[in-house]
Amino acid sequence: MNPLTSAAAKLSAYNRDSVLSASPARLLTMLYDRLLLDLTRGETALEAEQWPTAWENLRHADQIVAELAGSLRVDLWDGAEGLLQLYGYLADLIVGGMIERDVTKVREAIALAEPLRQTWHEAAALLPSATAATGITRDLGVA
Repeated sequence: MNPLTSAAAKLSAYNRDSVLSASPARLLTMLYDRLLLDLTRGETALEAEQWPTAWENLRHADQIVAELAGSLRVDLWDGAEGLLQLYGYLADLIVGGMIERDVTKVREAIALAEPLRQTWHEAAALLPSATAATGITRDLGVA
């Protein structure tokens, strides 16, 4: 195995282990971080007319939004239904950005997702580390 392949394999294993050992709150913030990264990469690719790269990043962003919506427990808090509707709107913007190659839709998705990302990071930071690891995120309305 050459050094680059070895380094890539080690990085992949590290990333996998980071996800597998993360608390539910940390997993949620990781999803939001990756969502913003994918949206930003998609925006950049659309601007450069790099359609396959834009498609790949925006498709992954859409999958993350679907995961966020699927893990949302609307029965646990009053605001969950509104957040679920926002996730639906985000998905529409992302898919529209992909299909129509419309960077303005992706920018709107970024503008909506960034404050959510910040809010979830702030909420996760308020959780004591011991309770975060035991699934306290159900109090935040996520499975």
